[in-house]
Amino acid sequence: MIYAIVDVAGHQMWIEPGKFYDVNYICANPGDIINLNRVLFFSNSNVFHVGMPCLDKVTVKAKILKHFKGRKLTIFKIKPKKNSRFKKGHRQKLTRFLVQDIVC
Repeated sequence: MIYAIVDVAGHQMWIEPGKFYDVNYICANPGDIINLNRVLFFSNSNVFHVGMPCLDKVTVKAKILKHFKGRKLTIFKIKPKKNSRFKKGHRQKLTRFLVQDIVC
Protein backbone atom coordinates (compact mmCIF):
# COMPACT_ATOMS: atom_id res chain seq x y z
CA MET A 1 0.00 0.00 0.00
CA ILE A 2 1.42 3.34 -1.10
CA TYR A 3 0.51 6.44 0.88
CA ALA A 4 1.99 9.74 1.96
CA ILE A 5 1.34 12.42 4.53
CA VAL A 6 1.54 15.87 2.95
CA ASP A 7 1.04 19.45 4.09
CA VAL A 8 -1.62 20.97 1.81
CA ALA A 9 -3.11 24.43 2.37
CA GLY A 10 -2.13 24.42 6.04
CA HIS A 11 -3.44 20.92 6.84
CA GLN A 12 -1.59 17.62 7.12
CA MET A 13 -3.39 14.92 5.15
CA TRP A 14 -2.96 11.18 4.64
CA ILE A 15 -3.30 10.67 0.88
CA GLU A 16 -3.34 7.67 -1.46
CA PRO A 17 -3.18 7.52 -5.28
CA GLY A 18 -6.52 7.34 -7.07
CA LYS A 19 -8.55 9.09 -4.35
CA PHE A 20 -9.85 12.66 -4.18
CA TYR A 21 -9.64 15.08 -1.26
CA ASP A 22 -11.17 18.43 -0.28
CA VAL A 23 -8.90 21.18 1.05
CA ASN A 24 -8.99 24.96 1.47
CA TYR A 25 -9.01 26.92 -1.76
CA ILE A 26 -5.98 26.44 -4.02
CA CYS A 27 -5.50 29.16 -6.63
CA ALA A 28 -5.48 27.04 -9.82
CA ASN A 29 -7.96 26.28 -12.56
CA PRO A 30 -9.94 23.03 -12.78
CA GLY A 31 -8.00 20.56 -14.93
CA ASP A 32 -4.59 21.89 -13.89
CA ILE A 33 -1.94 19.49 -12.63
CA ILE A 34 -0.30 20.58 -9.37
CA ASN A 35 2.75 19.19 -7.58
CA LEU A 36 2.61 18.90 -3.81
CA ASN A 37 6.20 19.18 -2.61
CA ARG A 38 5.72 19.31 1.17
CA VAL A 39 5.73 15.55 1.74
CA LEU A 40 6.29 14.77 5.42
CA PHE A 41 6.07 10.95 5.31
CA PHE A 42 6.11 8.34 2.52
CA SER A 43 5.34 4.63 2.70
CA ASN A 44 5.72 2.05 -0.07
CA SER A 45 4.69 -1.38 1.29
CA ASN A 46 7.16 -1.97 4.14
CA VAL A 47 9.60 0.83 3.27
CA PHE A 48 9.11 4.05 5.25
CA HIS A 49 10.68 7.46 4.68
CA VAL A 50 10.33 10.22 7.27
CA GLY A 51 11.21 13.80 6.41
CA MET A 52 12.84 16.31 8.72
CA PRO A 53 10.65 18.27 8.09
CA CYS A 54 10.09 17.39 4.39
CA LEU A 55 11.29 14.80 1.91
CA ASP A 56 13.14 16.41 -1.00
CA LYS A 57 12.84 13.67 -3.65
CA VAL A 58 9.16 12.78 -3.18
CA THR A 59 6.41 14.76 -4.93
CA VAL A 60 2.70 14.16 -5.33
CA LYS A 61 1.01 14.82 -8.68
CA ALA A 62 -2.61 15.90 -8.33
CA LYS A 63 -5.28 17.18 -10.70
CA ILE A 64 -7.70 19.95 -9.70
CA LEU A 65 -11.25 18.64 -10.21
CA LYS A 66 -13.42 21.57 -9.11
CA HIS A 67 -13.90 24.51 -6.77
CA PHE A 68 -16.96 24.68 -4.53
CA LYS A 69 -18.26 26.09 -1.27
CA GLY A 70 -18.51 24.13 1.96
CA ARG A 71 -21.60 23.82 4.12
CA LYS A 72 -23.09 26.93 5.66
CA LEU A 73 -22.05 27.97 9.15
CA THR A 74 -24.35 30.31 11.05
CA ILE A 75 -22.87 32.66 13.62
CA PHE A 76 -25.41 34.15 16.06
CA LYS A 77 -24.31 36.54 18.80
CA ILE A 78 -26.60 38.04 21.37
CA LYS A 79 -26.05 40.54 24.17
CA PRO A 80 -28.65 40.05 26.87
CA LYS A 81 -30.65 43.03 28.15
CA LYS A 82 -29.28 45.24 25.35
CA ASN A 83 -31.65 44.13 22.54
CA SER A 84 -28.59 43.44 20.39
CA ARG A 85 -28.62 40.45 18.04
CA PHE A 86 -26.15 39.68 15.29
CA LYS A 87 -26.63 36.87 12.77
CA LYS A 88 -24.07 36.11 10.08
CA GLY A 89 -23.39 33.17 7.76
CA HIS A 90 -20.18 31.86 6.21
CA ARG A 91 -19.33 29.34 3.51
CA GLN A 92 -15.68 28.34 3.10
CA LYS A 93 -14.25 28.11 -0.43
CA LEU A 94 -12.87 24.62 -1.05
CA THR A 95 -10.94 22.80 -3.77
CA ARG A 96 -11.31 19.13 -4.68
CA PHE A 97 -8.26 17.42 -6.18
CA LEU A 98 -7.51 13.89 -7.39
CA VAL A 99 -4.18 12.33 -6.45
CA GLN A 100 -2.80 10.80 -9.63
CA ASP A 101 0.62 9.58 -8.55
CA ILE A 102 3.20 9.72 -5.78
CA VAL A 103 6.60 10.06 -7.42
CA CYS A 104 9.65 8.93 -5.47
